[in-house]
Amino acid sequence: QVQLVESGGGLVQAGDSLRLSCAASGGSFSRYHMGWFRQAPGKEREFVAEITWSKNTYYVDSVKGRFTISRDNTKNTVYLQMNSLKPEDTAVYYCAADPSTRGDYNYWGQGTQVSVSS
Repeated sequence: QVQLVESGGGLVQAGDSLRLSCAASGGSFSRYHMGWFRQAPGKEREFVAEITWSKNTYYVDSVKGRFTISRDNTKNTVYLQMNSLKPEDTAVYYCAADPSTRGDYNYWGQGTQVSVSS
């Protein structure tokens, strides 16, 4: 059973930066695709970024050039560096693991709140 714990959220102003962390335990972290998703109030959860086991990365268009996903397999941790934050980035951010590497995100963290004021 994979367990994921996010941290690093908070309240910031537009233009500021935050780095989210997601610590994984209970599985073979280095073999998994890892992703970040977010859910804003009244909206459906959306994909933000993914890093594959081979460290290829993918982003939703709205965060390209501002967010960077990375992983440290020695620490079983995935990161989301968020720069130039905008009010529309306000959401609960979730870390997820895809052990199958087929796009099946079966394991989720509890989420961390990111709030960006204008």
